[in-house]
Amino acid sequence: MAVKPEHVFDRDEEWATLVGFATSPSPDERLGIVSGRRRQGKTFLLDALVQEVEGFIFSAVEETEAEALTRFGQELAVRVGGGRFAFANWNEALERLFTVVQEGLIVIDEFPYLTKASPSLPSLIQRALGPGGYARRGSARLLLCGSAIGVMGGLLAGNAPLRGRASLELMVRPLDHRASATFWGIDDPRLAVLVHSIVGGTPAYRREFVVDDAPASMEDFDAWVVRTVLNRHRPLFREARYLLAEEADIRDMALYHAVLGAIASGNATRGGIANYMGRKSPDIGHPLAVLEDSHLIVREADAFRKGRTHFRICEPLIVFYEAVMRREWPRLERGMSEPAWRDSRARFLSQVVGPHFESLCREWAMRAGREVFGESPGEVAAGTIADPANRTQIEIDVAVLGPEEQGRPRRVLSLGEVKWDTVMTARRVERLRRARDLLSVKGYDTSGTVLACYGGAGFQEDIPGEVRLIGPEDLYA
Repeated sequence: MAVKPEHVFDRDEEWATLVGFATSPSPDERLGIVSGRRRQGKTFLLDALVQEVEGFIFSAVEETEAEALTRFGQELAVRVGGGRFAFANWNEALERLFTVVQEGLIVIDEFPYLTKASPSLPSLIQRALGPGGYARRGSARLLLCGSAIGVMGGLLAGNAPLRGRASLELMVRPLDHRASATFWGIDDPRLAVLVHSIVGGTPAYRREFVVDDAPASMEDFDAWVVRTVLNRHRPLFREARYLLAEEADIRDMALYHAVLGAIASGNATRGGIANYMGRKSPDIGHPLAVLEDSHLIVREADAFRKGRTHFRICEPLIVFYEAVMRREWPRLERGMSEPAWRDSRARFLSQVVGPHFESLCREWAMRAGREVFGESPGEVAAGTIADPANRTQIEIDVAVLGPEEQGRPRRVLSLGEVKWDTVMTARRVERLRRARDLLSVKGYDTSGTVLACYGGAGFQEDIPGEVRLIGPEDLYA
């Protein structure tokens, strides 16, 4: 087993998975797909793996087919001691590749760049890996890696040539909030939530994008935002715009920014997004589907209303851009970051940090053990409960449900409300009790429901003792 190098932070699960694929004795493990958004450290991880198992890696760039073949021939020739290979097409190149590298690991990084110039390449790989193909002459394993999520997902979808060929499909995701806090060197849980609500768990944003500039304390946070994220001379300043532009299926940038802006403003339903944009609901079906396929937004079901879904932006930096930066872009481009941030801070807390803290609380609840809610959760989501008597709806930020069991009422393990910048009081608990009673009438099993308050600013002493209190320190414990 290849040992993970010390310079690779976290990623223990991904490393073990990749090493298992690279060193598998099975002759059926031939192809693996590695994907993930840019800046997550995929290339860094694969470079380290290739070094450990003495494999071969080729990193594609945006160039013509002829240029790619020339560069590929030069790098493959280095593998056998120098010189150069000249290839007329990718069929020749792949045949020589599997002749030179008959065992071990082959990595082709940023594969979508190659398929853009050479659309037939997946079919050629499929033929090489098939029965009697030249890849079968040895035991080499091939990893295809890329950042264009839609393209990489399409390699194995529908009637794609490589469908059914891959034995590994690994998504390199951002670091979770705990690992991210460690990576940024932040010990204060409240400060960690604020930073994560902007940069998420993308490793490159600390190293290359802000040159290891992390906020030293809560008092330094505002100044850090101004000197890094809102600094027009830092690459992080335009990164959110580039994330959208990198997706191959996105053409009308204004339309997609409008969809993301609607979601960032709190319009999470399909109808709400359409109304915000001044369009009809069917008109936004395609952009929503493209954003979902690109893993820029995710669709989440309402815990208590079947058929009702909410959309959430997956990348915190895009939320921050849409809610804060896009509205202040003229001033920010002129270097007026301090007044722009001062005027945007209240919106940042309500539209960025508040919803982000809610998602972190739901993630914490999903991972909670039996000691928290009496049993392990089967589902955690936000939910809406109709209150006919008061002609209102009660919004539940963290609804924890037990696993579904046929013939038994669905168990509600916990109902929770989340507030980031407001001290939680007993009045919040009364809403949760009312919600619990309404669910009981609807046929849910609420006999063991734990009421929970998730507070970023603390709790008043009038909250009853049986209510579970969860603060930022619990999320990072």
